[in-house]
Amino acid sequence: MIHISDIAKEKLEQLRKEAGLSDDYFLRVSVISGGCSGLSYKMDFDNEHQEGDEVFEDKGVKIVTDAKSFLYLFDTTLDYSGGLNGKGFYFDNPNAARTCSCGESFAL
Repeated sequence: MIHISDIAKEKLEQLRKEAGLSDDYFLRVSVISGGCSGLSYKMDFDNEHQEGDEVFEDKGVKIVTDAKSFLYLFDTTLDYSGGLNGKGFYFDNPNAARTCSCGESFAL
């Protein structure tokens, strides 16, 4: 399962609405090679499922990831931090052995 915080849910709903996207769009989360720690997170709105997708719903938000990325994301929480020193969306990933200071990449 991939979890989402209340504040991240509110921000995602706001962004989807501002982009004029219908409720058919879901959040696609994946892990790609790159970043200063070796692996990076990628998020986008999508409305097409791919073969092998894992589908979750938390707090009414549909979250989709490919099977390979799910191995890295299991039990991860998507959160959001706003304000002057906020860093936007970030992942609280219990599987990460180390993360970079920006919080956008990690290693196992």
